[in-house]
Amino acid sequence: MTIEIEVKTKQKISKVEKIDNTHYKVFVKSSPIENKANREVIKLLSKYFDIPKSNITIKLGSKNSKKVVELV
Repeated sequence: MTIEIEVKTKQKISKVEKIDNTHYKVFVKSSPIENKANREVIKLLSKYFDIPKSNITIKLGSKNSKKVVELV
């Protein structure tokens, strides 16, 4: 399954908001420095979809706030 997410960094709380079946907003506490935000995004999506972190891959946008993520 492929989803599109928009990441908001440096937030007070970390959460995932569903917009529709393939679009989500992910709020993370981390800053985008040294890939910290991407790691937190993968961790949050893992909990949200109840799948292992190893089954989540950022396909496009690893250095952008809009990302395409593949869930296996």
